[in-house]
Amino acid sequence: MTRTAEKINALVREDSSMATALEAIREEADRNGGEVQWADVSDELTSGQWGRLIEKGVLVDGDQGFEIADREAFDRALDGDGESSAAADVDIDEDESSWSQWDKLAGVGALLLMPGYWFDSIQNVVGSTVNAVLGPLDAALPFYAVILSVALITGLYSSLLQANLMNTEVMGKYQERMQAVQEEQKELRKQKKDAEERGASEAEIERLENEIERAREEQMEAMADNLGMFKEQFRPMVWIMLLTIPLFLWMYWSIRTGGIGDAEQTVVMPLIGQIEWQEGAFGPMQAWIVWYFLCSMGFSQLLRKSLNIDMSPSSA
Repeated sequence: MTRTAEKINALVREDSSMATALEAIREEADRNGGEVQWADVSDELTSGQWGRLIEKGVLVDGDQGFEIADREAFDRALDGDGESSAAADVDIDEDESSWSQWDKLAGVGALLLMPGYWFDSIQNVVGSTVNAVLGPLDAALPFYAVILSVALITGLYSSLLQANLMNTEVMGKYQERMQAVQEEQKELRKQKKDAEERGASEAEIERLENEIERAREEQMEAMADNLGMFKEQFRPMVWIMLLTIPLFLWMYWSIRTGGIGDAEQTVVMPLIGQIEWQEGAFGPMQAWIVWYFLCSMGFSQLLRKSLNIDMSPSSA
């Protein structure tokens, strides 16, 4: 119900003449048992408006024509009652949070690389391939500096990918809508309590109870729609994983196969002392992983501050 009201309000904001078109559709639906055909309303709205309503899902297929997807929400939005819902004012275009074909391919690629953590054959292929690029770096620097360099590289592209692929405005809209619904529920409960205290009529109290139930339904729909916010957050992650997993496999492959040399098999780490790269530093976490994460977190924070990258959701 919330979505239909949002779509109608957004369409009317985009095209003020859409209100007349929607009224014509409602009248025709009332005359024909709930269904509408293009020939019956072609004098009242353009083919572009008709197509827009079908595209947005306001009209859906019926038995012989089209019918209004959610008549209750349609009436509320068209009569102006939908504007009383704060959530209806938050317009979210679902297309903004959709993944492109390249995003999906990146996700598949990352999934195909993940078994490399468990299978030596995949590690060997990926490790030897990446070594053709990073081998000169490994030859020029001690291995702890190689890990530090890899952490700097991953921190840089991770920050840039998150800044360019994560739509903080859409995420902010999802949060704004959820907050609006929660505030509306709080206000309605306060109104109901005040009405009961002043001895209001049963009809008024029942109306407020119905409004509270409607707001609760909107909250449930908004919670389900938060999948879009999760998609926004995870979109840059698939690209980061696609680029980072091969680097991780190369570092592990270099340590496991002795590619870093006997002299570099150990390192002196702060608060830990001398330790082998494959030895557990914190529980099962090996020393090279701990060193990488420490460097990566530090560089990521510095890079985001220096590049002025803000990942906080924004509805601006």
